[in-house]
Amino acid sequence: MNLRRDVFQAIADPTRRAILLLVASQTMTAGAIASNFDTARPTVSKHLHILTECELLKQEQNGREIHYHINAKKMKEVADFIEPFREMWDDRFNKLEAIMKNYKPKD
Repeated sequence: MNLRRDVFQAIADPTRRAILLLVASQTMTAGAIASNFDTARPTVSKHLHILTECELLKQEQNGREIHYHINAKKMKEVADFIEPFREMWDDRFNKLEAIMKNYKPKD
C-alpha cells in the first residue's frame, strides 16, 4: 500500500521544518543539508524524499549532484490555508488589547 503524505504531515516534523528553513535561503545538496543535523545521512535523505514527494522541495540535477530548492508555489498554498487563522487571532488579540487599554483596576 502506497500512502501519499500531504504537506501538513510533512511540516509536522521539526527536522523537516528545519530543512525547509535551510533551503528557503539557498539551493543545497543533500550532503550540505545533512551536515546541519546530528542524524545519519539516510535519515535526512528520507526527510528530503518526503518533502519532495509533497512538492515542498524541488530537485534539480546538476552533474552528479542533486540540488534541492524550495517550491514557492506549494509554500504559498500552505500560507494561504493558514492566513484566515492568523487573521482571526490578530483580530482577537486586537480586541483584547483594546479591552486592556480601557481596564482600570479597582483600588
